[in-house]
Amino acid sequence: MIAPRIPKVLVVDDEQGILESLGILLRNAGFDTHMAHGGRQGLAQLASLQPDIVLSDVRMPDVGGVEILAAARQQNPDTPVILMTAQATLQSAMQAVNEGAFYYIQKPFHNDELLAILKRAGEHRELRVENRSLRQEIKRHEQTTTGRPVGNSRSWLEVLRLAETVAPTDSTVLIQGESGTGKEVIARYIHELSSRGDKSFASINCGALPESLLESELFGHVKGSFTGAVKDKMGLFTAASKGTFFLDEIGETTPATQVKLLRVLQHREVIPVGATDPLPIDVRLLAATNRDLDEEMKRGGFRSDLYYRLNVIALHLPSLRQRADDIPLLAEHFLARIAGLRGEAQKTLSDDALEALVSYTWPGNVRELENALERAVILTTRDSIPVSALPERVTTRVSEPLVADRPPANPTLEAVERAYIMWVLQSEGGNKSRAAEVLGIDPSTLYRKLSRYGVEA
Repeated sequence: MIAPRIPKVLVVDDEQGILESLGILLRNAGFDTHMAHGGRQGLAQLASLQPDIVLSDVRMPDVGGVEILAAARQQNPDTPVILMTAQATLQSAMQAVNEGAFYYIQKPFHNDELLAILKRAGEHRELRVENRSLRQEIKRHEQTTTGRPVGNSRSWLEVLRLAETVAPTDSTVLIQGESGTGKEVIARYIHELSSRGDKSFASINCGALPESLLESELFGHVKGSFTGAVKDKMGLFTAASKGTFFLDEIGETTPATQVKLLRVLQHREVIPVGATDPLPIDVRLLAATNRDLDEEMKRGGFRSDLYYRLNVIALHLPSLRQRADDIPLLAEHFLARIAGLRGEAQKTLSDDALEALVSYTWPGNVRELENALERAVILTTRDSIPVSALPERVTTRVSEPLVADRPPANPTLEAVERAYIMWVLQSEGGNKSRAAEVLGIDPSTLYRKLSRYGVEA
C-alpha cells in the first residue's frame, strides 16, 4: 500500500515569532513545512518551492497576502491559499474568498482549528488534482481513439507525440509549417488535451486585418478611442480568459503590434486601444506562422525578443509531400466528412484517382487535398470517383528539364510569388475565393496582391 503524500506547506508572515510557533505546530502535525519571512521572500519561495498549500498573513509591509494569493493561483490554480489576519472584517473575508482564497482565518486562532483547516485544504487539493488528471486521461483517450488528427507517417506521429506532451502545460507553443499543413488543427488538439480544454478556444488570422482593426480585436477598445468606437469592446485576449488564444500567421504582424504582443507575454496584461489602465489576463497562447521567423528576425522583420518569448516549444509540421503515405488515410477521412455534411453515402476513390492523389506534390498541402476531394465529390454522380473528376493540375504531370541552354536570371521573391499565385488562380478557373483557400491566405490578402500586380479581373 502506497503511503499518503505529505503536504508541502509554505508559511508567509513578517513576524518571526509567529513563524517559529507555526513551524513547530505544523511540523509536529506531520506537515512538510517551509518558512518565508515577509511577502517578498514568500513570492520567491512560491516560485522555487511549488508548495501544496500556502498559509499567509494578509498585512505585510512589502508584499501583502492578496498578492501572494494571486501569484499562487497563477502558478497553480489547484494550490489552496489560507489567509490570516488580526483585523478581519466581513467585507475583507468576502473579498479574499471571491479572489480565490480557500479560507480566511482571524488571529489569534486555536491550533486545532488551524490544523483542521490545513487538513481540509490538503484533501481539497488532492481531490482537485485527481479529478483534473482523470478528466485529462478521459479526454486524451477520446482524442486518441476518435479525434486525433489523421496520419500514421513517422514525421506526423512525432508532431502528435510532442503536442500531447506539451498540452498539459501552460507553455507558449509556436507552430510552424507551410500554409494548409494543419496548424490550427494541431492548436485545437493541444487545447482539447490541456487543463483549459473545457474553456474557450479563440483564434484570429493576423494577416487578414489591417493593423488598426487587428489591435482592436486583440486588445479591445474603449468608447471614443477612434471613429466608429461607439461603445467599449472586449478584446479576444480578455474574451478567451481561462482558455486558449491562437494567433495564426503571427509573422504578418507589424512592429507596433509585435511590441504590444510582447507586453502581453511579459506581463500577462493588455491595454485596450484608447485606455491607460492595463487589464490582467489568464490565457494560454499558441501561435502559428508559415514564415521562417528565424530568417525574418535576422533581417529585422520580426522582433527577436518576441520570437524567443513565443518559441518556448516549437512544433514543425511536415508538408503533405513529406508525408505522402498519409494521403490515402486523409482522403478517406475527408470523403467520410464530406458525405456526412452532404447527408449522402460516402464515395470511394478509383485506383487511378488514388494514384494521382499520391503522385501529386500538393503545394497547398492538406487544405488543397480537401478542396480537391470536395470538388470531385460534387462532380461525380457514381459511387466511385474517377480520375477525371480531380482538378487538372492534380492529374497533369509536367516534366521540367533539369538544365537549360540559357538559364533564366535569378527571379526576385515577388516574381516567384506572383507566378505561383497566377498559376493557382488559373488552375482554379479564375475563382479568387477558391484560389485563396489553396494558397492558404485570406481572400482580402489575395485581392491586395492582385491589385499590386495590376490584375483586377
